Amino acid sequence: MKRRLLLKLLGGAGMGALATSFAGDAKANVAASERNNYSENDRAYWVSILHKMAAPILGNISKQQWRKNMPMEVSPTFDSRDPGVGYLEAFGRLLAGMAPWLALPDDATEEGQLRKKLRDQALLGIQYGVDPKSPDYFTWRGPSSQTLVDAAHLALAFLRAPQALWQPLDQVTKKRVVEEFKLLRKIKPNESNWLLFAAMTETFLYSIGEECAREKIDYAVNKFDQEWYVGDGWYSDGARFSFDHYNGYVIHCMQVESLRHNITAGGKYKEMYDRAYKRMQRYAHHLERMISPEGHYVVVGRSSTYKNAAFQPLATVALENKLPEDISKGQVRAALTAILRHIYIDKTFASSGWLRMGVVGDKQSNLADYYTNAGSMYVASLSFLPLGLPADDEFWTCASQPWTSQKCWSAEQFPKDYYVSY
Repeated sequence: MKRRLLLKLLGGAGMGALATSFAGDAKANVAASERNNYSENDRAYWVSILHKMAAPILGNISKQQWRKNMPMEVSPTFDSRDPGVGYLEAFGRLLAGMAPWLALPDDATEEGQLRKKLRDQALLGIQYGVDPKSPDYFTWRGPSSQTLVDAAHLALAFLRAPQALWQPLDQVTKKRVVEEFKLLRKIKPNESNWLLFAAMTETFLYSIGEECAREKIDYAVNKFDQEWYVGDGWYSDGARFSFDHYNGYVIHCMQVESLRHNITAGGKYKEMYDRAYKRMQRYAHHLERMISPEGHYVVVGRSSTYKNAAFQPLATVALENKLPEDISKGQVRAALTAILRHIYIDKTFASSGWLRMGVVGDKQSNLADYYTNAGSMYVASLSFLPLGLPADDEFWTCASQPWTSQKCWSAEQFPKDYYVSY
């Protein structure tokens, strides 16, 4: 990674250039020049965006100044729940996407030094987030059931990077995390993707040798495996199908991770895991075809403010080197980078440092749901999973290639598409 390029991106110059690219005046030439620089190193650009998302959160919580410096912003239609739940929401969701990157070995590069700094801050954040005496203690024990959702994302981060985010914690902090997770058992999840949140916290407890509520795990994975799979890589979010991005935000990856980490508990989990993974690969296939030639995607259904989090399954199979055979690494990286460039203009970030409630810019707060707060937006980190691949991995070093819709609409050959029956 070129030192000068990374420093420039982390300094925000590139973000400003992206914002001006829509102006239509002389500044557009400058913006185009900046985008060309990005194309020389997509990884540096991804790191710069993830850093801009993470720095206000991790920098503040590591100094126990997060609540003080960043009052929680909420949706215009926010319900009566305690807005303080948004801090765990932001932290857990952010780490769930950052985890594979934070797990990379330390090195002397600019990126490596930045990664180590953020990892150290994240570990302090976990410590303070479960310390009742800390001003940044998370809202674990209030009346809101939202805590289960965001504890599940923190559990996902632990499962994705145990050596980086769990093992270094001191014994007191570990004990406090376990205690908070077990107290969440009093929350009865909705008959929807919420079942997987309970499965995630219990799966994490199982993974570290703690007693788990196995019935919560089994109930969730069986529902999606046997009852709520509607075919061709798609699950219903409960008994009724909704056309939205919850297959990407939650369902596929939490189903797969729940099963992956329970394989040692019995042979049935391996069979279900293999089936769930193939379904996720098929869904990733759909996601790649949903990206327009220009790098836009279909915005549909609730929680659309979650932005590029919709592409978590595609990011997962890229991270694990299990892309569908007819999709190349170069086309996936290029397509996901194009999406990021469209979303993360300057105005997508508020002056406070929070991500704004919308998809792009500062005028879409009407999209925020009644359960949405500023912390909710950090689920967008989930499509940054390929940063967990080393900088010299083929995913980052191969040439950019046109993705499927670009091939189609430029009159090039592209693969046919057929449904699957698993």
